[in-house]
Amino acid sequence: MAVRQLPIEKITKDGRSWYFYVRIKVNGKTKSYMSKSFKTKTEAIKAEREFLVKYHSKEINVTSMTFKQLFDEFYEYKKDKVKLTTLRSYRRNVKQLSEFYNLKIKDITLDHYIAWRKRIGNLDLKDKTKNGYYKLLKTILNYGTKWHDFNFTSIYNKMEKFNNPNNPPEEMKFYTWEEFKQFVSVIDDIKWKALFEVLFFCGLRRGELRGLTWDNIDFFNKELSVIKNVAQESDTGKYIITTPKTRTSTRTLPVPERVINDLHELYLKEKKQYGFNLKWFVFGDKEPIREDTLRYYRNRYCDLSGVKRIRIHDFRHSCASVLINNGASIMIVAKYLGHAKIDETLNTYSHLFKNKMDEIVKTMNNLE
Repeated sequence: MAVRQLPIEKITKDGRSWYFYVRIKVNGKTKSYMSKSFKTKTEAIKAEREFLVKYHSKEINVTSMTFKQLFDEFYEYKKDKVKLTTLRSYRRNVKQLSEFYNLKIKDITLDHYIAWRKRIGNLDLKDKTKNGYYKLLKTILNYGTKWHDFNFTSIYNKMEKFNNPNNPPEEMKFYTWEEFKQFVSVIDDIKWKALFEVLFFCGLRRGELRGLTWDNIDFFNKELSVIKNVAQESDTGKYIITTPKTRTSTRTLPVPERVINDLHELYLKEKKQYGFNLKWFVFGDKEPIREDTLRYYRNRYCDLSGVKRIRIHDFRHSCASVLINNGASIMIVAKYLGHAKIDETLNTYSHLFKNKMDEIVKTMNNLE
């Protein structure tokens, strides 16, 4: 048993760096246990003592543990290891695992899994959504195997992702440059003109746009820094501020002349407000712009301009389309959009890159 300190790169944002590490016996086997992080060494020592007291008094009893108890333990374990948005998805997705809640972990069988899979399979949902539930179930079972030596081999071997071959691939919607010009032509408010320009030309995700503050914009160098993400807490109505989706999502982008000019015009207007400072949200004020407000104005300007309605996220697809169709390489597109891997870019926009592949064939055919 020992109290240790995390390496600098793993210290949490709120300064928790101490944890305890012990080896205990569970069902006759020795297992390593690493606690969550604490702010001080004293807190870690106290938590270690409490843990060991519970262990020796046999309060840790996995033989009667239910699936819900395992999830609760898993959730606590993950609190200082994943983003708040991931924790939120755990809370949301676990609701679709409710038939497992009261089952003792040791009693879960393949029949339980098959019944659950049949129910989820019959839901009128996209495979992507169903696979979110599937992934969480598998993650919880893996946690139970790692920390409590539960054996789910008979279930693991039969588990596979949802993949309905009868569902046609969803058509990607986006605006061409001509469509976007038509869309933005009816906007007479500089705030909304600048907002949709940032979405179209910079390819920001919705949460990245909402998290943009004035100190993230460098007017001198004509750059925009993506360092925050605003996510809606659907179960509370509140919002949370986190880091962007992945490490590569934190990025600094060059901003086109027309966009930086409109942002500067908006800045001069906004700075006249009482209490204004550079920490204010670019498209909000002291608070980020609401999601329903974004949707309202998107629909309003779509209808006024006569162009098709697309999602807020589809402006990001529009940005990718413009880049690809104007000769940007896959590496540049991936970096600009903040994708973690080039594979993600290629898989998402492979149909757009097909035209570039055709150009390669033409080039080869024209060789003497």
